[in-house]
Amino acid sequence: MTEPSETTVDSLVPIFFMGKRYDVPASLTIQKALEYAGYQHIRGCGCRGGVCGACGTVFRTPDSYKLQVGLACQTVVQPGMHLMILPFYPGNRSVFDIEEMKGTGGELAALYPEIFKCIGCNACSQGCPMDIDVMHYMAQAIRGDLEGVAETSFDCIMCGLCASRCPAEEVQFNVAILARRLNARHGIIRAEHLHERVKEIVSGKFEEPLRDLMSKSTEELKELYKSREAEPQMAEEDWTPVDARYV
Repeated sequence: MTEPSETTVDSLVPIFFMGKRYDVPASLTIQKALEYAGYQHIRGCGCRGGVCGACGTVFRTPDSYKLQVGLACQTVVQPGMHLMILPFYPGNRSVFDIEEMKGTGGELAALYPEIFKCIGCNACSQGCPMDIDVMHYMAQAIRGDLEGVAETSFDCIMCGLCASRCPAEEVQFNVAILARRLNARHGIIRAEHLHERVKEIVSGKFEEPLRDLMSKSTEELKELYKSREAEPQMAEEDWTPVDARYV
């Protein structure tokens, strides 16, 4: 005899996906609720083997006239919500060759002159599911501060929900990724030891040790792991702050 499910009719709430009603457990996120209803998120979403940020969702609830946004993996269902998932948010993207650029704020402004249309309303920040201060990095972009934009927008997952709320119709997420790429290519000092290690890998220095590891059994690998030379522990007072640009 099958055990009764803990989910009862009383714990289900109605949601409307693409206009069709589904009754789903009230505690689920939108993503899990749709999977409960029979949909498979096998393409796009990062936690389903794709790219994080590909589950941007637009929805309305009966108790509010506002159009709301969120990530399906974070947002819990609400009774009567009408929703639609956007696998990606459309936004004009400039064409450029990062190698031919010098990494200046002027180049960023030339490729995305609409940054100067920003009215400082902060709707972009309010719509960001990662709690990024989007308006702040747009102000940094206007000032030509590529390093600042790269730092402030570091957690951006390119879902595009900031742009969906922008009355100036900017593409903040594309501005952010260009700033991070320019800063990474032209602003950050290269670590020479990394280049040396890449040369060693290309030369095949580690091929034999890797083959040796791959030939070992699980038990042998466990013993190797246990007997490995551990990193020495440092006292907290001996820590030295390191500028990330030099790592």
